[in-house]
Amino acid sequence: MKQIYLSLFFVVLVTSVFAQKTFTVNGKVHKESGEPISHVTVRINGTSLVSITNEQGRYSFSNVSQGKYIMSVSSVEIKTKTLNIDVNKDYLDLHIHVGDKGDVSLDEVKVTRNTVKREIETSGFAVSIIETKEASLRNLTTNELLDRAVGVRVRQNGGEGSPIEYNLNGMSGSTIGLFLDGIEISTYGSSFNLNNIPPAMIERIEVYKGVLPSHLSGNYVGGAINVIMKKDASANNLSAAVSYGSFNTYRADVGGLYRNQKNGLTVRASGFYSHSDNNYEMWGKFSKYTLPNTRVERYYRTKRPNDKFETIGGRFELGFTDVSWADQFFVGYNVSDSYKDIPHGITMTRPYFGRFNEYQAHVFSMNYNKRDLFVEGLSLNLNAVHSKRNTYLQDTVSQLYNWDGTLLMAPPNENDEVKPFPHIPGKGQQGDAVMNDIDRTISNVRTNLAYLFLPGHRLSLNHKFEKTTRNDRDLLNPEKDKWITQNDIWTNIWALNYEMETFDNKLRTNVFGKYGLTKTKSLQPTALENGVMNYEQSTSIRDNKGFGATVSYQAIKDGFIILSAEKSFIMPTERHLYGEPENNLLPNAGILPEVAVNYNLGGRYGFLEFSDHKLNFYANAFWRNGYEKIILQTRVDPVIEGRENQVEDIQVSQFVNLPRTQTLGFEGEINYIYSNKLNAMVNFSKFNSLFKVKEDERGNPHSLYNLQVPNEPFFTMNANVQYRLNNIFQKKSVVNLHYNMGYVAPFSTIWIESEWFTTPTQFAHDFGASYRFPKGNVVVSLDGKNVFNAEVYDNFGIQKPGRAFYIKLNYTLNNFIK
Repeated sequence: MKQIYLSLFFVVLVTSVFAQKTFTVNGKVHKESGEPISHVTVRINGTSLVSITNEQGRYSFSNVSQGKYIMSVSSVEIKTKTLNIDVNKDYLDLHIHVGDKGDVSLDEVKVTRNTVKREIETSGFAVSIIETKEASLRNLTTNELLDRAVGVRVRQNGGEGSPIEYNLNGMSGSTIGLFLDGIEISTYGSSFNLNNIPPAMIERIEVYKGVLPSHLSGNYVGGAINVIMKKDASANNLSAAVSYGSFNTYRADVGGLYRNQKNGLTVRASGFYSHSDNNYEMWGKFSKYTLPNTRVERYYRTKRPNDKFETIGGRFELGFTDVSWADQFFVGYNVSDSYKDIPHGITMTRPYFGRFNEYQAHVFSMNYNKRDLFVEGLSLNLNAVHSKRNTYLQDTVSQLYNWDGTLLMAPPNENDEVKPFPHIPGKGQQGDAVMNDIDRTISNVRTNLAYLFLPGHRLSLNHKFEKTTRNDRDLLNPEKDKWITQNDIWTNIWALNYEMETFDNKLRTNVFGKYGLTKTKSLQPTALENGVMNYEQSTSIRDNKGFGATVSYQAIKDGFIILSAEKSFIMPTERHLYGEPENNLLPNAGILPEVAVNYNLGGRYGFLEFSDHKLNFYANAFWRNGYEKIILQTRVDPVIEGRENQVEDIQVSQFVNLPRTQTLGFEGEINYIYSNKLNAMVNFSKFNSLFKVKEDERGNPHSLYNLQVPNEPFFTMNANVQYRLNNIFQKKSVVNLHYNMGYVAPFSTIWIESEWFTTPTQFAHDFGASYRFPKGNVVVSLDGKNVFNAEVYDNFGIQKPGRAFYIKLNYTLNNFIK
């Protein structure tokens, strides 16, 4: 590795003189009175640079090449206007004044910074960008936003706080990277995850399907979800929101930012609280009642018991922004705590009472990034996170219950008496009684060093280091307080990327290679002799290599062809190897690394503009070959009539390997905008994911050959419509009306086809409305979810909430300290 770093440093020194000069253009759009104008489109003609002003009227461009340009300005309040601009320096707040008659003029003041959605979507990756501005005003969770994105399926085992898996066009589980500002979100603990982080704290969400960009290189093959937290320091602000709704669900979040414009000192803080009883009604075929004769009555209608969820968390950051020695430097602290009842095992075969989890996490972080470090074109981004996480699992209630909370009755005894099943000492709801305490210590460091050594040519070196230490203690047996199982995992991943822009920036290519090395060590206590514990030690070292490329070509104006391919790998993680008792997952020390070969071919066109109408098209075809694919184990037993319950009864599972799989699929999305008032979107994803082993270990035809991999929804559709009404009840007020439809085709939860184990067609409809008061700082929203009370299911046939209604109040205060 020393040779690689030395080579890169040599390239930096020799070629720095050729670095292309680029500048930032930042500013504000406002009226002559100083009132900011939001939702203004500012475009630098002849380039792909577009920015839309935020609530403070702010717009921003970065990496604008030196030259003379025409800037166009348009919105619902003014006709499109053009301005001449000569970019030969950084503009430190280029104000655009809009007069009463719609005329515009320029004035220079100070500097801010932002990102451009279009740049990411046309970079060559199969990527979707989810913007959270409107959604943050409504009663939507981050996972609900993701579930509406093309090719994304959020797999949640029930209501609020339930275990979640993500499926990106057939790739799921730990094959999917989940990031918070480029750092694995698992580092922050179960109590600070995408289900708990409110959209108001998020700037945007990047969803990559297949090949990943260099700064997200890691232990993934199926893609990644990267959540970018809000960082805009252009104005001091404070925001808060509260909501209440069905199933006794209430949430609150608050966030604020202060920046000293003289020295760049910046403070960011945010917090959230959420509670839900999750006592929604269940009535589908997976909802059952066991009669005293042990016969099962299906389609039993009852409220879901024992599923309370509660979480609280805070995020605090202190640092500097836009100073000479750093674009951003922050040290931070995250704290979170949550409580979750466990209502059942992997399936809904029988309910649990008295089994619950408690999570707690303390996370310390440091982030530094700087462009033009030492020389022009050299940039460094460093993210370091150290966390201490604790999970407590308790399950000491042995009596059996039905879903309505009544005790499960045993068959009549010899006296023909019907009594509850007796208490069994030493047992819990899922087997042996447990009081487990699991400590995890995680260190995660990501480094990205990049150099623009020629105009349009960029070389980057990326390194990820992660160490996880896990200690499991059995608190139910105090005499075993020294019997602590310790598991350690070290992961190092190096990636080298070469990016190139040619043919007047119409062709963008990215070629990369990566190498991963994982070491595991397990210390299992075996005997205590004379006060000294003896351990059985096992270690393993595994490595793997990957490579790939992406291509984006602008074939016509606003039309892009996007191609990507890679051979990548997943090294087994702590979750795969050692299980998660709190999520009903058993260990599997023998699990093998997964290797995948992925191809994506797609296109993006938009916007096609005519008069007040705009259209945007996106399509992508994918072909994926998996070797030793890691999935959750499910049943392969034949279904015998009258004994369906035996196959269905899956209390725990584990990750296992499928030797060979193949996935072919297609996804598409169309967006339509009319007069910046009507916004309609429809998307779909359809694929097959087949088991491709022809012969079993005896040489006989494999019974599962060419069968669809179970428990994966392979055909989904989403559609939503938003309409904006101005000045309805009050002048300068805004009303937004929302509609969303979600469709999931039937899919089997086990390998063998059976009507009992096939989730039905799911067709859910959501409606909503929000009202923004004239000053723009108060927004009230109403949301109705699954308003027609459709049956909706997820992992292993677990029923999700039916009809629900919510109300939310948002308040924002900007520039409270000037």
